[in-house]
Amino acid sequence: MYVCGGVIPELSGRRVRLRAMLPADAQALFGIWSHPAVAPWLDGPPLSSVEDAEALIDLLAEWAVEEESLRWSILGPEDVVIGSCGYNHWQLQGAYRGEIGFELSPAAVRQGFMREALELVLAFGFQSMGLNRMEALCHPDNLRAERLLTGLGFRQEGLLRQYRHTASGYQDVVMYSLLQGDTGAEERTERI
Repeated sequence: MYVCGGVIPELSGRRVRLRAMLPADAQALFGIWSHPAVAPWLDGPPLSSVEDAEALIDLLAEWAVEEESLRWSILGPEDVVIGSCGYNHWQLQGAYRGEIGFELSPAAVRQGFMREALELVLAFGFQSMGLNRMEALCHPDNLRAERLLTGLGFRQEGLLRQYRHTASGYQDVVMYSLLQGDTGAEERTERI
């Protein structure tokens, strides 16, 4: 069974590489996390500076040490940071489930980078962490994320009414899940 212990493993695919977030990623990640096409979908307070992004990277690293979260920077062609993804949280004993989160630079959308990154994350969760259930929470209007999740085999389970509180008020989310034994889940993760 995988135990993080604060070590964030590097995962490599055909066109993307996932590695631990570094302070040097703050500028690129701030540009993504604060972008008007990305920020409305995020579950967190809005960032107003690169220093806010640095503080968030530090916090995520601290949570990885405490085994509460596991987040990677996504590196695309020429090792440029194009987004981030990972486990917002996970629970082993009694549940064996994890919740994924992800965001991508608008300049990198519709090129298959996030799909490849999430295939790596899912394979790692199922094979190395021993998870049985993957979850993703998505704003009902985020159709791009919905298409990505369903394309990866996730199933919509239902609407969680006023599940999050954001700067704009309470927000509904849609729960998606993927089980280790779902048709196609094993084949997708074994290809990685």
